[in-house]
Parts: sequence; structure tokens; C-alpha cells
Amino acid sequence: MAATSHPLATLTATNVLQDGGNAIDAAVAACAVQCVVEPASTGIGGDCFVLYAPAGGGVIAYNGSGRAPALATPEWYADRGITEIEVTSPHAVTVPGAVDAWACLIEDHGTMDLGALLRPAIAFARDGFPVSSRVAHDWAANVGHLSHDPGTAEKYLADGQAPRVGGVLRLPALAATLERIAEHGRDGFYSGPVARDIVTHLNALGGLQSMDDFGAAKGEYVAPIHTDYDGYTVHECPPNGQGIAALEMLNILAGFDLAAMDPLSAERLHLEIEAKRLAYGDRDSVIADPAQVAVPVDHLLSQEHATALRSAISLESAMATVPPSLFPAHADTIYLSVVDRDHNAVSFINSLFHGFGSGLSGPESGVLLQNRGTGFVLTPGHPNCIAPNKRPLHTIIPAMLTKNGRAVMPFGVMGGHYQAMGHAHFLTNFIDFGLDLQEAIDLPRVFAPQHGPVEVESGVPPAAVEGLHRLGHATAPPSKPIGGSQAIWIDWDRGVLTGASDPRKDGCALGF
Repeated sequence: MAATSHPLATLTATNVLQDGGNAIDAAVAACAVQCVVEPASTGIGGDCFVLYAPAGGGVIAYNGSGRAPALATPEWYADRGITEIEVTSPHAVTVPGAVDAWACLIEDHGTMDLGALLRPAIAFARDGFPVSSRVAHDWAANVGHLSHDPGTAEKYLADGQAPRVGGVLRLPALAATLERIAEHGRDGFYSGPVARDIVTHLNALGGLQSMDDFGAAKGEYVAPIHTDYDGYTVHECPPNGQGIAALEMLNILAGFDLAAMDPLSAERLHLEIEAKRLAYGDRDSVIADPAQVAVPVDHLLSQEHATALRSAISLESAMATVPPSLFPAHADTIYLSVVDRDHNAVSFINSLFHGFGSGLSGPESGVLLQNRGTGFVLTPGHPNCIAPNKRPLHTIIPAMLTKNGRAVMPFGVMGGHYQAMGHAHFLTNFIDFGLDLQEAIDLPRVFAPQHGPVEVESGVPPAAVEGLHRLGHATAPPSKPIGGSQAIWIDWDRGVLTGASDPRKDGCALGF
């Protein structure tokens, strides 16, 4: 079974599985397709994180996030009066980690050739693909963003306009780049003409990236972090991702009797909002690249810390002082789950961060480039301050649920900063309230920025919204649906897989 945010990606994954590929093969093939057909959300110029549970065994984590250039120091920015890394700046582009991650995962855990797995994506880029409804909506919302780089505007807009629903779009430059990667593997991206095209363009705009930075790009296997929740173990990738905030939220919420509440009551939503703001306060204060900064993971995940945070929550009113946020407002991502016939399970996430990333692209290669560098701060001494070869705090987080030592559900929630809150919302829907996978995904959502009104989807009952107001929460409608989710449940006893996919996106779950 595969569950993704685009039907062409889901179909690609199931085709790979039917052809004998395993879950990793299918996930990489599906993600490559999404890099073509969902360019606002992901691309080969982005990063990825993966959790993999082979045949019900232990969970393996892979960090495929890219690093800042070797020349990027806080002093360099300070000397030039740069106090913030802008979304469209060449300084926002860290070295993309996705292609290296795909190549490594296929070599270590796949059964098929990377080149063969890229063929569906190449075909869609070369021959064309129909633009689906959510993709068209996101494209239209980013016309201005795509227009500031002439090469991007030429390739990703038609006479200054976004493609419409049902239009067939071709991306020949991207097809040629994917062909090169299919032929040469990771070197087809990180050396030679593709890397040179990207580096030359960024340097012309004032960026510090070099060919050596690209050549040195390398992800790594890392030990997952986890917490226990009502008989299950929830696994996340460790920092520099924000998965630890999801685990902190679950630890906080475990001290309340959620099951006794209405899942769409003001009482439940209030607790979720307050837990989020406390956990994200930790995230924004101390989470950074553990290769360069000591991150107190054990303390943050301790029950003592959860108890201390929980004590700050009042059932009668919203907290008066909320920890500040240092992060840009929103982002776009793709997430997918795959389980193969042997019950190898993969939770896979790939992103450009903001819609269409930085909006910058290689003039010849057509590679849209992420803007993960906006996740850095430029305040010297802050754990997440930019530094040479440092990885920024990432919002993208795959997750895996296990029970009795084996995987029972790969799952994830897209939506930038919402993701950690989304993990806690989805899991409590499923575990505490007994909703099935699709119900747990469909249930209306709220998202609470650290400051400002709580974003409330239209499906939240008016009585609940009024209750939030009485507790002191201001609310506002979101600018677009909050996040997107996929999940696959593994019933080991019956040998049955159950999948679900979020109607907030265009995708679906398919199995055979």
C-alpha cells in the first residue's frame, strides 16, 4: 500500500511494488514524481528525512538535510548589515540533501536501480502531466514569488500566469536533469553541469555556495528519538528536526484525560494549543544542529520536564505570556507512507520549505532550490545561529508508530510549522478518541502560532470557537487548509493494510 498527496505518485509507488520493488524503492520513485507534479511543495533541490522499519524490526532514521555553505559565518552577514535571511535570498539556499539521501537509501535498503526508479518522474517532466486542483491553487498563490527570478518565471509560468487545473505542463529542463541523475547517480546532481549551473547562478546573486559545498553533501543515519503514549511508542527523527516538539506535546497531553472530552470541544483544543506553544517555545530556543550544538534531548523528553510544562497550563484561561518564535511563518512539503508485501514500512518526507522554495532555480537545470536557510537565525550565541556547514532547524518530520517492538503505522503531517502539532493532533484523534485513520485525518484542525490568533478550520463547531474565545484565544480563518496527512495501519494479526490520505491535498491511498 502507498499513501501520498498526489494520485500520480501513489500510482507510481503501487506500480513499483507490483513490479517487485520494496517500500524504499516505491517511496523514492513516488517522491521523484512529486518533485515534478507538485513543484510548490517539493523538488530535487530540497531536503528529506526518512524513518524506515524493515520487516517489523527496529526503526532506522535518516537525516537528508543540507548544510550552510562553508563560507557562511554570522560575522559575514553582520559586516554587510544583513540581520535576517530573506525567503528569496540566495543566502536562504542550503545545499540540497534530497538526491544524496535517495541514492544512499536505495543503495543500502532498496532492491532496484535509482535510474529505473526515476523513469516515471522523467516521463512526466518530459511528456507532461495534468495539473491537479490543489497544485493549481498553490501555483496561482505563488505567481509573484516565481516572478522575481527570470529563469524560474520562464520555466514555471506561462506568460506570467500559473497553469490552470487540467492543463498539461511539461518541464523539459527538469527532465534532462533527472535523466542525468538517472545515468550518473548522485554525482549527476552534486558535480558537473547541474551543480555548476546552480552554484554559478547563486554566486551571481551574491550567494556563498561553492562546488566544494555541493561535492561534500552527505546525509547520515541517526538514532530515532521516541516517547511512549498509551501503550504505543512514537518515533521521530532527532534534531535538527522539530519531531522532538511533537513528542513533548504528547508527553504534556498524556497528563490529561483527553478520552473523556469531545474531540472538537474547546476544552480539548485549548489543551492542544497550550501544549503546542510550550513545546514550540523549547523548539525555538534550543533545537539546532546537534553536530555543532549540544541539544538537551534527554531533558526535553523527560517526564519531569513534561510535568513542569504541564503545570503552566490553566484549564480556565489561555496563557498570558507565550514563548516567542524566531521562525518564518509557513511552508510547503510532501509526505508519503509505503508498506510493501513483507511489511517493510517507510515514512518519507521531502520539502522545499516555502512554496516553490526560494523561487530561485538553475537557469539551465530547472532545479527549484529550497530556502531552508531561513530556518537559521543571525544572532551570535543562539544555538540555531548560522555557521559553516551547519544544518538549520527543520520543520519536516516523518513519524513511525510501533507496538511490542514492531511498526504498526508510518504516518506524517505536512504543513511547515504545523507538523509537530499535527502529529499530536492526529495521534490523539486515533488513540484517545478511537477515530479510524481517515476520520483522524479528516477531523477539523486548529493551528496556534506562538503569537497572534489561532487559525481555525471552518469545520470546527461554532460552540467550540466561542469556547476558545471565552478562554482568551483570538481566532481567525486560515489562508488555506491546515496541513495534509497520510498514514498506513499494519494489522499484523490479519495481514491487512489500511491506508488514508488527506482531502486537504489531491492524493489518495491505494493498496493491492
